[in-house]
Amino acid sequence: MAKLFSSTRSSVLAKDLKRNKYKYLIVLPVIIYLIIFSYKPMYGVIIAFQNYKPFLGISGSKWVGLDNFITFFRDIYFIRLLRNTLSISFLSILFGFPAPILLALLLNEIRSNRFKRTVQTISYMPYFISIVVVCGLLKTFCQTDGVFNDLIVAFGGERSNLLSVKENFYPIYILSGIWQSVGWDSIIYLAALTSIDQEQYEAAKVDGAGRLKQMIFITLPGLMPTITVLFILRMGGILNVGYEKILLMYQPLTYGVSDVISTYVYRKGIIEANYSFSTAVGLFNSAVNIFFLLITNQLSKKVNDTSIF
Repeated sequence: MAKLFSSTRSSVLAKDLKRNKYKYLIVLPVIIYLIIFSYKPMYGVIIAFQNYKPFLGISGSKWVGLDNFITFFRDIYFIRLLRNTLSISFLSILFGFPAPILLALLLNEIRSNRFKRTVQTISYMPYFISIVVVCGLLKTFCQTDGVFNDLIVAFGGERSNLLSVKENFYPIYILSGIWQSVGWDSIIYLAALTSIDQEQYEAAKVDGAGRLKQMIFITLPGLMPTITVLFILRMGGILNVGYEKILLMYQPLTYGVSDVISTYVYRKGIIEANYSFSTAVGLFNSAVNIFFLLITNQLSKKVNDTSIF
C-alpha cells in the first residue's frame, strides 16, 4: 500500500513538473538565491553557542552552550536596550502604521486625477532619499541655528541643539520615518482599494450614505484583510529597529533613550569583533520577533479569521 501511494505521488509530481516546467524554471533562480543567501548562512547560528575564533573556524571553536545568552541577560545595559527598542518600535507602530492607511483613504477620496498623481509623487519622493542624506538634513535642521530652531523662536521658544535633548529623540526619529515612508507604504493600500466592488458604493449612495459613511462601512472593511496581514508582519519585526539611522542620529547625551539592540550588536560584533556574543544577541532578537509574530497571528485568526498561516 505504501509503495502504491509513493508510486502514485511520484507519477503526479512528474506530470506536474512536465506540465509546468517553464514555471519551475522561472522560480528556480529565486530558490537557488534563498538557499545560498538565506538558508545556508543559518549554519552560522552555531556561533552563538561557541567562543568563536575566526582562525579556528566553527568546527574548531570551543563550545560554551548558553554562556553568551546569560552574559547578555546579565549585562547592565540589557534592560535599557530592551526598553529603548520596544519603545521606538511601539511608537513607530502607533503613529507610523496608521499613517499610510490614512493617506490612502484620503487619496481615494480625491476626484481630480491630476491633483491625486501630484500628491502621490510628492509623497513618494522622500522614500528615495538616502538615509545618510536624511540624517544629515536632520542634524543641520536641529542645530542651534537650524530651521527647526528658527520656527521654535518664532513661536516664542528658545534655541537649543534638539538632537542633544533626550525628550526630542523619539519624536524626531518617528516623525522623520513617517515623512520618508508614508507615501511608499500607501501604495499597497491604494492597490487594495481597487479590488473593492464599486457596486457597493453605488448601493450605499442609493441608500443615502455620504462619503464618510461609505469610507467607514465599505472602504475600511474592504481594507481590513490587507491591514491585518501587514500588521502581523510588522509585529513580527518588533525588535528590528534599524541601526543605520540611529547610529547617524544619536549622541552620547541621548544614549539613554536611543541605544537599541541593533546598535549594541553592531558595536559588539563589528567594532569589538565579539562574534559569538553578537550572534547570540541577534538570535535572541529573532526569537522574540518570532514569538510576537505567532502570538499576533493567532490572535488575529481568532478575532477576524485573517492570518498569514
